[in-house]
Amino acid sequence: MKKVLGLLLGLLTAIGGFVDIGDIVTAGVVGSRFGLSLTWVLVLGTFSICVFAEMSGRVAAVSGRPTFDLIRERFGPRVGLLNLIGSMAVTLLTFIAEIGGVALALQLATSVNPYLWIPVVAAALWLVFWRVKFSALENTFGLGGLALIVFAVAVWQLSPDWSQLWHEASRAAMPQPEGIPTYWYYAIAIFGATMTPYEVFFFSSGGVEEGWRPKDIPMMRGNVLIGFPLGALLSLAITACAAIVFLPLSVEVGELSQTVLPVGIAFGKIGIAIALLGLFAATFGAACETGLSVGYSACQYFGWQWGKFVEPMRATRFHTILLLLCIIGPGVLLTTVDPIMVTEYSVVFSAIALPLTYLPILIVANDRTYMGDHANGWLANVLGTAVLVPVLVASAAAIPLMIVTRVGQ
Repeated sequence: MKKVLGLLLGLLTAIGGFVDIGDIVTAGVVGSRFGLSLTWVLVLGTFSICVFAEMSGRVAAVSGRPTFDLIRERFGPRVGLLNLIGSMAVTLLTFIAEIGGVALALQLATSVNPYLWIPVVAAALWLVFWRVKFSALENTFGLGGLALIVFAVAVWQLSPDWSQLWHEASRAAMPQPEGIPTYWYYAIAIFGATMTPYEVFFFSSGGVEEGWRPKDIPMMRGNVLIGFPLGALLSLAITACAAIVFLPLSVEVGELSQTVLPVGIAFGKIGIAIALLGLFAATFGAACETGLSVGYSACQYFGWQWGKFVEPMRATRFHTILLLLCIIGPGVLLTTVDPIMVTEYSVVFSAIALPLTYLPILIVANDRTYMGDHANGWLANVLGTAVLVPVLVASAAAIPLMIVTRVGQ
């Protein structure tokens, strides 16, 4: 019974924790401009992150060490440093975007200027980093993110033309007057938002935090292979809501408030309140994950003590990095940079950094020095190699498409 309850809690946490500000913003924009025609990218991205999250979790469970630690040891300090710089730059940008997302969610709930909320959010993050246990952090905000299910219920309540939605999702036809470069730009944005590098590093480090062992691999796989796809359905529901309400009016979603509006149309104020709870939990939880991921990666590279499983005074460098993040992130946002713009850039740059993250994981998962009998089999290698093809294509095409489309305009 304890194992069943653990699996159930892990599934619910994986579902609620799958969506972050990148998924929310991208889903709203894509739904309002392209309907469900880019659903295939979400499916591909979810499949891809499941393949590599399973590898990353298995590495942590078998070796008792996080993936980034093994990458540094396996490839040496130079390649490890390249991986560190690429992943940390993208994760830091994502962290800044998540803080902005939390502030925007609080603005919608209170009508207080988001720039007044930013220092408050940063202080709250630092307290969570310093005092809250890892399991409590993951479970609380993962379960809170389940409130986003209100978007799925809203799709039903809005009584759409189901045949039309299926037609859009199954044919992947490009709506007029959108151009081909813009279509592919947002395809890469969805792919990058779904496969953000911090997810696998956080997942692996979190496994070490929770003391995973080889016997925990089945539960880990269940969380990944069931929880992640169900979490992706929340992103699809947000896209569908925007497609139902905004696409027929040719109105492009450009604000977080517009993303929530379809839920308000379906359920009124109570629906908006539930949606805002989900947005807050998802973005705050993702801010915690991205911040911790930066701290994990830096400390694992330099061999410093890290993690929330040790007393803060024994991991002073780890907590110093987290404190600096809680200063740098708000500092960038308080220059009055648009958090939505930061989010849009973060998902595209995530796509650029994907090969630096996923190719080393595939190699480490095949190394029997670390993995023994739990090294990748033929199926995992076929799937991992196949996934690297869109990863490389997305990485190579991201910057040219961003320039050609002027960031999706």
